[in-house]
Amino acid sequence: NLYHTMKLAVAVLSLAAAASAFTTTTPSVGGAVSRTAAKPAFAPLARSNTAMEMVAKQVPHGGALVDLMLKTDEEKEAAIAKCTAEVQLTPRQLCDVELIANGAFSPITGFMDEATYKHVVENVALPDGNIFGLPVVYDTDSEDLQPGMTVLLKDGDLPIATIEFTDKYLPDKPLECLKCYGTSAIEHPGALMVATERGRYYMGGKITGLNKPVRDFECRTPAEVRATLPDDVDVVAFQCRNPVHRAHYELFTRALDDPAVGKDGVVLVHPTCGPTQADDIPGDVRYKTYEVLKEETKNDRTRWEYLPYSMHMAGPREAIQHMMIRKNFGCTHFIIGRDMAGSKSSVTGDDFYGAYEAQDFAKEKGPELGVIPVPSLNLVYTEEEGYVTADEAEEKGLHTKKLSGTKFRQMLRGGEDIPEWFAFKSVVAVLRENA
Repeated sequence: NLYHTMKLAVAVLSLAAAASAFTTTTPSVGGAVSRTAAKPAFAPLARSNTAMEMVAKQVPHGGALVDLMLKTDEEKEAAIAKCTAEVQLTPRQLCDVELIANGAFSPITGFMDEATYKHVVENVALPDGNIFGLPVVYDTDSEDLQPGMTVLLKDGDLPIATIEFTDKYLPDKPLECLKCYGTSAIEHPGALMVATERGRYYMGGKITGLNKPVRDFECRTPAEVRATLPDDVDVVAFQCRNPVHRAHYELFTRALDDPAVGKDGVVLVHPTCGPTQADDIPGDVRYKTYEVLKEETKNDRTRWEYLPYSMHMAGPREAIQHMMIRKNFGCTHFIIGRDMAGSKSSVTGDDFYGAYEAQDFAKEKGPELGVIPVPSLNLVYTEEEGYVTADEAEEKGLHTKKLSGTKFRQMLRGGEDIPEWFAFKSVVAVLRENA
């Protein structure tokens, strides 16, 4: 409609102008403009005092796992009674609220205020020094929502949380995109999301959790997942946002043999099932493919869980975000794939990030974060020996087979037979049933 067309036009002009100027001018909500000067004195964010038994070997990010969920009906009713307004959460906000409340985003306890937002954008860290890959913000176009209000956040008829708003500000979206995505061009899906999906204002505020969202699949909390993990071995996380095919399976099972991983380590396959790129397979369908594969490949060293996280396609910065989240779930190691969380220009088709940018950034930040990055193997399928590394195939002169993602999707739509060296039959069947 006209409103969204105008919003897109304004966003394009805003981001384009800022990209050329690269200014750090930040307008306040009241309309005045302030220039970035000396950095303010940032205070560490408060943490939940909930005492939780940490079964897994890995310590939570920041030292304590946040748990903001109220436990009794009386507590929930009292929290709701304090609210003076209610709003519906967007799908992305719903994911963020759940991950704040259950501790996946530990150590934060709410949506970021302006000072915290700016610090994360500029420094890949919270004001207290803890690494944080991307800002977590509540966005709105509402003029009615104001600091000091306590508001009920809902998903349909279900109360999800309350938020006590602390401030309201006009974010520097072009600078945010340049710092977090490496570009302000809206041909990047993350920059497009910030420019056209997010509201004009960001608001900081403390979250109090009421109920978990109702999903087609269970997303267990960090505390619940930690309780299932061994406390004396390494846990290697594998992040994905697409169906798992043969090469992925070989990749995460062989990661356990990496020299950086201790004896008897286990792998936690932890797909994201929230909003992602427009052309990705929907989360509920991805979940179904994971479930059939989990049963088909069942073994004691592979665990499966699901994460209600909305992808930004932010490449290196998002790799850090994923490592931090999996640290809170108890993981000691994290598999970093080629061009992890990368994206292509919607105009030219060119990659926004280099193949190894995410790996290099993870190696740089890993020691400080306390998570060991495990670079993924560059595996290829050969007629003679199945899956081997590309280097090994070249050294031995093996004959490789290739199938692009585009060709796979074409074959899937056309009802053609998919080679079993590329994809599991059970996964293909689910994809065709839900096409």
